[in-house]
Amino acid sequence: MAVLSTGALTLADWAKRLDPDGKIPVVAELLSQSNEILEDAVFMEGNLPTGHRVTIRTGLPAVYWRSLNQGVPSSKSTTAQVDESCGMLEAYSRVDKDLAELNGNTSAFRLSEDAAFLEAMNQAQAATLFYGNPASDPRQYLGLATRYGAISGANNSQNILNATGTSGATNTSIWLVVWGDNTVFCPFPKGSMAGLIHEDTGQLTVYDGNGNPYQAFQTHYQWKNGLVVKDWRYVVRIANISVTNLVSNSSPADLISLMSRALDRIPNLAAGRAVFYMNRTIYSFLRLQALSKSNYALAVQPGLNQFGTPTNWLTFEGVPLRRVDQILPTETQIS
Repeated sequence: MAVLSTGALTLADWAKRLDPDGKIPVVAELLSQSNEILEDAVFMEGNLPTGHRVTIRTGLPAVYWRSLNQGVPSSKSTTAQVDESCGMLEAYSRVDKDLAELNGNTSAFRLSEDAAFLEAMNQAQAATLFYGNPASDPRQYLGLATRYGAISGANNSQNILNATGTSGATNTSIWLVVWGDNTVFCPFPKGSMAGLIHEDTGQLTVYDGNGNPYQAFQTHYQWKNGLVVKDWRYVVRIANISVTNLVSNSSPADLISLMSRALDRIPNLAAGRAVFYMNRTIYSFLRLQALSKSNYALAVQPGLNQFGTPTNWLTFEGVPLRRVDQILPTETQIS
């Protein structure tokens, strides 16, 4: 089990440190129950008011074999700085005061309504983590699929495994991400708070569509977040998995072999917290392949895998398996 540095905290860790009255931890817990990726993502305060500036090594220094009585040239490494921006996700919940007070438990009623806003923001955040693209919406931050969106000619192409799905919007992906302060993390703007901020703005006078006033309770939600891939080698995308072929059992992708290959693309699994992400469909077919008495089988005897270690469906070779419904089953083929 990798141990993260003290600066690498999950959303739940940040929540417990930031709000002594318990409001934020409750929100963080609700979010982690709704979307499993939030249990793993590392959140760090950025070094910019709008995000985080990261320094990436782009070249190693030259080294030389030296002969006696001869010197060697000096050399140096090369680096580049990249600014990663954060996006601001916001929502307002307004509930008619008289409606909230009808059942005699105003707080519970408002929470039931606000839960829908929590889920909506949760889904939007998860979707952006994978598919955010400032080129199509400059208010978003850059997601994983946009960074790992081409195999041919891309610097990170060796970390994109092609499951040979054909053209058409019938494909999906499995992601292997190693979370850590030197690998992949989510920054929030310098001087701000981590995670979703919940603010009860109380009773306000609001107006209907005709401009007529009424009294309502208002809740404000805001979540400032971004994504930094500090070292691209610590993310692997298994792309072009044909959902159609899996469902029809017609030359389906060998998910177990592909995931095994993905693990070998990571330089050091102990560098952070490694997690596999897939949607519900892939999660189900992975189980079927693992249980199959074909060449996909994992277990060679009850309770042990082919390496002689105990099997655990919640992990693959010790790496947790997470379901994320925001990973689309309608991805187009990348090449």
